[in-house]
This record gives sequence, C-alpha cells and structure tokens, in this order.
Amino acid sequence: MSRVAFEVGTLKESLVMALSAIRANKLRSMLTLLGIVVGIFSVISVMTAMEALRNSIEEGMSDLGVNTFQIQKYPRGINRRRWFMYRNRKDITYDQALQVQQKTNLAEAVGLEVVTRGRTIFSKGRYTNPNVSVYGENLEALITNDWNVEEGRAFTAGDMELARPVVVLGRMVVEKLFDPGEVPVGKTIKIENGVYDVIGVFENKGSTLGGNQGNFVAMPLTTFFQKLGKGRSVNIMVKAASAEVYDDCLEQTRAILRVARNVPPGEEDDFGYFSNDSMIAEFNEVTLYVRIGVLVISSIALIAAGVGIMNIMLVSVTERTREIGIRKAIGARRSDLLLQFVLEAITLCQIGGFIGVVMGILGGNVVGLLLDIPVVIPFDWAAIGFGACLLVGLIFGVYPAWKASTLDPIEALRYE
Repeated sequence: MSRVAFEVGTLKESLVMALSAIRANKLRSMLTLLGIVVGIFSVISVMTAMEALRNSIEEGMSDLGVNTFQIQKYPRGINRRRWFMYRNRKDITYDQALQVQQKTNLAEAVGLEVVTRGRTIFSKGRYTNPNVSVYGENLEALITNDWNVEEGRAFTAGDMELARPVVVLGRMVVEKLFDPGEVPVGKTIKIENGVYDVIGVFENKGSTLGGNQGNFVAMPLTTFFQKLGKGRSVNIMVKAASAEVYDDCLEQTRAILRVARNVPPGEEDDFGYFSNDSMIAEFNEVTLYVRIGVLVISSIALIAAGVGIMNIMLVSVTERTREIGIRKAIGARRSDLLLQFVLEAITLCQIGGFIGVVMGILGGNVVGLLLDIPVVIPFDWAAIGFGACLLVGLIFGVYPAWKASTLDPIEALRYE
C-alpha cells in the first residue's frame, strides 16, 4: 500500500469515528452546535438581506441609465434636519438647463425634467390613489431615464413643439385605470382639469422596497409647462458619451451650470447631483456600521461556541481515555489521535455552519420577499461562514486533540 493511500485511509477512518462519536452523543452535540448555528445564522441572514437590498438598488431602483448622472436643486435623500441647510436655494430654471444642454460637448444626451408628485389620475370613472408622479420630459430624457416604450409610441418633436396634450403611462397606472387585456393606447385620461390622449405605455422597470417604478405618467415638457405651470425646478440628466469621459462630462456640466447660476469661484455648488453608483455607495455607507455590528456580535457568539466545543471535546477525551489507550496499544500514532479529535471538532463546527448558512439564507430572503425584493444566495458569505467554522473547529479542537494524543497508554488502559 502506498503512503498516499495509507494516509487517505487513515483520514477516512478518522472521519467515520468522528461522525460515530457525534451520533453517540446526539443531545450534547446539538447543544454544542447551537452557538455555531446562532453565530453563522446572524451573519448570513443579515448579509443576505443586505445583498438583496443592494441588488434591488442596482437593478430596480436605478432612476438613470448607464453612465448617467442627474443634477437637481437639492442633494438626493436629504432628511429634514439637512433640508434647512438648502432651503434658500433657488430653483434650476429652464433657461439654465438649456445652457447645459447646448454647451456640453461630452454628453450623448441631456434630458430635462420637471415633476409634480401626489397626483390622482382619472379615466372612465376610475381613479388612482393620490400618489402618482407626473413628469414633464424633453425627448432626450427618455434616454437618460432609460425608459422604453412597450406599447404605442413615445413623444415626437412635433408633440414637443406644439405642446400636444399626450401622455405615456407607467404600467402601474395602466393596471389601476384599465381592465386586464384592455389596450390603453388611444384612450384618454384626466389630470386635474386637463384631458390627455394616451399614446403609449412604458416598459415596467420593476419594483424596489415594496414600491413600483411604474407609478407615473410622462408628458412632453412643453405640455407640462402649459398645463401644470412653470414654477418648478428643472432636473438635468446627462448621459456621458462613454464611461471614459464620464468624470470629465460631470465636471464640464457642473462648470457650465455654475456659470449659468452665477456661483462665485471657491464657493460650493448650489445644486446637488447623483448617479446610480453614488446611490449604491450611499447605501453601503449607511449599512457599514450594521455589518460591522453584526460581525462583532457573531464573532463573540462563535468564540463562545468555540469555547463550548473545546470543553465538550475535553469531556469526550476524558470519557474515551480507555479507548485512546487501546488504540495506542495496537499501534495508533500520536498524529492519528490528533487528526481524529481535530476532525471531530471541525465536523461538529461544519454541521453547525451548514445549518446556520441554510437558515441564514432562508431568513434573509424571507425579509427580502416581504419587501418584494428578488431572492439572492450570497455564495461569498456562505463560503466565509464555512471558513469561519473550519477556523473555530481547528483552533478550539487542537488542545483537546493534543491532550488525547499525549496520554500515556499504560495509564489510559488502567482508567476506569
């Protein structure tokens, strides 16, 4: 028999003995596993939920297209306390937005947008909740918003020039106002006192955190100004010509708007800007301390579980002293005993880790499903969880294994 085959056989025998020892003490093994399960479950469940939220932001919450940023009056996501810092900012006017559109030469498209929220839409005796957003858009805003028309058509230059009363509906609005299977194109809707022809329906971009991005109506910017008024700040959405010129395009756009708004040199911008990447970075920053807190708590739980495993293994060594003496008497090496007990500790940890990973993934995805977020499986964190269990088993199993391997065979055989 070759040396390799001998060592493989020894390893298999040690694994079988480890599993037999665990089965022989089921209750004690289950109680020992509890700490491992709790520690791994807490890490995996939180990280699964965080990963689901992150994917939702990347895939469903993306208000903008690729290589696109938006400039608006206020920074995105400011709270009431921070709002007072910006309350005196002047609106971004249509003329200022036009200067950006006309002067930037690093952009593929410059979308101009105004919005009013909390509107009720009517059609044939039906109406939506008073939470629909109504957008006024120029032609390029459909590109920068990454909006695709699924049914009918989008706006045309003629619609924009003549301020025609036409709208394209989001999918959620269609579901509220029309019967299943009914074609909304060609019908009319009412917003406040204005009647509008439906010319198209946008492709649904999905939902985020229980919301739905199809809960809106879009019309030509000129129509919005004519029907709903001009007294709103204009949002400027810029799609850079390529990823390579994205940063330069952002700086160029900022410089043009600073000049248009007469911002003195050295003073900070009197407008905010964001991109999909900045939203993801903001989410990561907000959740960083949550992740750190969970890792600290889980680490404490794993250390406590490791100490428990070490104590149980020491008890096991004491109970099996005579067995160890017999194995030594018939030729078992110290390395064989060391491997047997270390493997038993690692196996115990890995079983607990497997249960914790499965429960954590299920728990994290239950939270995601409650928030209408797609299911994810964080393979990287699952691997980290199994790696942590391996490390705990190795560290806290070495001392009991060493103690077993150094027992004197004569004294061990005398043990009762």
